[in-house]
Amino acid sequence: MTIEYLKKAILTSTSGADDVSATVQAILDEIEAGGDAAALKFAEKFDKYSGNVLVTQDEIDAAHAAVPGKLKDDIQYSHQNVRRFAEAQKETLRDIETEVVPGLIAGQRSIPVRTAGCYVPGGRYSHVASAIMTVTTAKVAGCQKVVVSSPPRPNSGINPAIIYAADICGADSILALGGVQGVAAMAFGLFGLPKADILVGPGNQFVAEAKRILFGRVGIDMFAGPTDSLILADSTADPEIVAADLVGQAEHGYNSPVWLVTDNRPIAEQVIALVPRLIASLPDLNRENADAAWRDFAEVILGDNREEMAATADDYAPEHLSVQAEDLDWWLGRLQCYGSLFLGEQTTVAFGDKASGTNHVLPTSGAARYTGGLSVHKYMKIVTWQRMTREANRDIAQVTARISRLEGMEGHARSADVRLAKWFPGEAFDLAINE
Repeated sequence: MTIEYLKKAILTSTSGADDVSATVQAILDEIEAGGDAAALKFAEKFDKYSGNVLVTQDEIDAAHAAVPGKLKDDIQYSHQNVRRFAEAQKETLRDIETEVVPGLIAGQRSIPVRTAGCYVPGGRYSHVASAIMTVTTAKVAGCQKVVVSSPPRPNSGINPAIIYAADICGADSILALGGVQGVAAMAFGLFGLPKADILVGPGNQFVAEAKRILFGRVGIDMFAGPTDSLILADSTADPEIVAADLVGQAEHGYNSPVWLVTDNRPIAEQVIALVPRLIASLPDLNRENADAAWRDFAEVILGDNREEMAATADDYAPEHLSVQAEDLDWWLGRLQCYGSLFLGEQTTVAFGDKASGTNHVLPTSGAARYTGGLSVHKYMKIVTWQRMTREANRDIAQVTARISRLEGMEGHARSADVRLAKWFPGEAFDLAINE
């Protein structure tokens, strides 16, 4: 592979991870020990909020009234698309049973977790779409309880649009808590709520670290890092659209990598020239984020052909992967490592982020090499069962006894022996290790 970097990232990782981990662990420990009161203390400290934590029905009704009609329509449109796609995903899961050998029936069941905890960011940006993505899929999966936690604004509480979205998507309870204290409240079952079996949803580095620390005690959707996006573009791509898509993803945060891989030097050079101009036209905070992300983390890579481009994309395993090139079916069949794939310039990551139906909670930092994004499957436990006839024990028990003794697990072997003795009295079996 002979790739050329026309723009190379200056930074590849963030610092301070150890400090974040220690801080988050201390907060989790204090909240677990102190319960509701400790969570409220951190809400006042970090959220600057001392109002009602468990959102009431009156507050939900007030949020419904506060959201403009057109925005309600948009949220409902997005919800319906996400719900339809989630329902189609769920149809791919089915309970099965098969006769492995005569008399031995084994099966599989898909069982939703009982309680899902959905974190919805609401600090720098109010992520209405995250409420739609996480709550809708949990409800379609069949979770008995869905709890949402979202940061309140000082003196006013959670953004009404987030409350509205969480409510129409099926949230059973909504907590006005942000950051680590919100995650902890769901994990530990504070404020009279059931403990979450799984924690899902995006968040800042403190939220991500809290989920990482709690993993094992509860399930999580994935280990999340800064969002990242890669675009594959050939000579047919529109440089302005490519540049706009890169800038649109770079505004997520100062450390959000965006990458362009192309086999066409003029396209690459035009995009490199266009991006700073597009960034300069953004509002202040968005411009600051996008400028830092483009300066420090972005890369523009030139390859020789589409196979080399595809191989580079698989190596990066991006969270979002866009293809703006000819022969989209070839790319769909060839590409293997991505969180979500966007084929053709008619679609874009922003559509998936907000309204088109596929989930926007996706693997970052190369995790797309081994996992996909949030879906109904993440809320489901695939469990197995078996039953068998006495006659089936004749072979299964003998094999189990011999393998167990080979492994030195005599107790296992005897649990097979006792069944042979009960159901086949007087028969001789060779249950020793055969040298």
